[in-house]
Amino acid sequence: MDTMIRIRRGGPADVPAMLAIFDSAVVWLNARGITAQWGTEPFSARPKTVEAVERVVTEGTPWIAEIDGVPVGTLTLTPHPGAYVARADEPEQYVRYLATDGRRHGHGVGAALLAHAADETRRAGVSLLRVDCFAGSEGRLVRYYERQGFTRTEAFTVGDWPGQVLERRV
Repeated sequence: MDTMIRIRRGGPADVPAMLAIFDSAVVWLNARGITAQWGTEPFSARPKTVEAVERVVTEGTPWIAEIDGVPVGTLTLTPHPGAYVARADEPEQYVRYLATDGRRHGHGVGAALLAHAADETRRAGVSLLRVDCFAGSEGRLVRYYERQGFTRTEAFTVGDWPGQVLERRV
């Protein structure tokens, strides 16, 4: 890693910075021909998506990755998944809205956030960390999570959006 990534606890005041990160990630994905994952419209231009991000931030604990004081990545840990995934039969922490600013892809931001999520899960006395992701685009994102220590569990779909749940014991 060539840059120092600092991870801090976030809050509702960080939602605009989080939305800017998501917007940048959409541009990055679209530039690579990946439009089915998060669509083509910026998160900040979708009122229902903005409301969903605000709700998840209040339900959980947002974390902001910064380089030189500038937000470059985010995730929120909640004690449960979104409504489209069954809850685990034991206490868990769930990674929601993980994203890296498109200009910082390949700098280890996502990996640093996921390592932090594992540490926070362990600190909370919970041994199960789960995440779900887009399973399309030849499963590239699923393989990314596997490289971060997660194992595939169940697949799901929301409409025509293919998803994959993964878990990691910490």
